[in-house]
Amino acid sequence: MNVGIIDYGAGNLQSVLNAFKAVGAQAQLITAPEELVGLTHLVLPGQGEFGDCSRKLAASGMTQPLLDWIAADRPFMGICVGYQLLFEGSEESPDTPGLGVFKGMNVKFAAEDGLKVPHMGWNGVTPHDSQHTMWQGMSDEPYFYYVHSYFPRAEEAEAVACTTTYGNQTFHGAVTRGKLMATQFHPEKSQHAGLQLLKNFLNQ
Repeated sequence: MNVGIIDYGAGNLQSVLNAFKAVGAQAQLITAPEELVGLTHLVLPGQGEFGDCSRKLAASGMTQPLLDWIAADRPFMGICVGYQLLFEGSEESPDTPGLGVFKGMNVKFAAEDGLKVPHMGWNGVTPHDSQHTMWQGMSDEPYFYYVHSYFPRAEEAEAVACTTTYGNQTFHGAVTRGKLMATQFHPEKSQHAGLQLLKNFLNQ
């Protein structure tokens, strides 16, 4: 297994790279389409503002190759803003379109008394299908690490892999389709559960 982690200047790259190496994968950062040759798995990390990440991805020349990879149902993972970018757009950057792989928009947590935004820290997830490959080897409510103010509101119910509740708000914590997995949480920062999820991604 040879994992390519897209380096477009907008991700927690070293932590993601180290996490994949920790589970025994050969992993490397890639910055250009020609570096996709020989890869078996592709990862799009991301952190920061939606519009800025989208523009940086486009400037890297990786947008269309990434879409072609997903369309071919090759193993792909999106993390945090790399998850959000798979949707049609975001309230955070109304003039910037997303990749449109999934229908839906990213929205901000509604203001509630005492609710801290961004949502930062550990939170349990409720898998929609505990038998899915994504959740193999985990408890019924695994805990993962989150850092975000926005989240996708997926319109395709069959794509939603899990939900998470923060305050009184329940949001879509991950999606799957074919060999694609994408998460709002950070597997690379989520200790045992996160490393198990990376293993499950590699072993599809």
